[in-house]
Amino acid sequence: MKLSEIKEILPTLENVEFQLENGTFVPEHFHVTEVGQIIKNFIDCGGVIRKEKAVNFQLWNADDFEHRLKPGKLLSIIRLSEEKLGVEDAEIEVEYQNDTIGKYDLDFNGNTFVLKNKTTACLAQDACGIPSEKRNKNFSELTAKQSNSCTPNSGCC
Repeated sequence: MKLSEIKEILPTLENVEFQLENGTFVPEHFHVTEVGQIIKNFIDCGGVIRKEKAVNFQLWNADDFEHRLKPGKLLSIIRLSEEKLGVEDAEIEVEYQNDTIGKYDLDFNGNTFVLKNKTTACLAQDACGIPSEKRNKNFSELTAKQSNSCTPNSGCC
């Protein structure tokens, strides 16, 4: 989800709720402690220099159980980050601490923002030496070569 999308969704909500992909909700007294832009300059294993930009939200749970972040407040934090930091429209990455700090993609299911598990991947698969996936064949597609096949009573087995 891009920053522009969350800005369109927030005014339609009464409450801001985040949920992990496994169905667990982020406690409703969470804080958004950071909104910013992350710029990542890196080189992949194939030697290609890359640059990625993401908008970063950090969620944090405190012991103030009466705290509730309203959609208007989150929208004002986003606008302030755009104004003061020059945050651009980009995909949102959410940091949230479970056992360790996790990074999640963001989605919306119509009611709740969903923290989607991120995965790693090789960006230079042609340079990695990892073979491409083999195509699965149906058994009926396989044809045995007559010279290498065994038949009953042929003496090959």
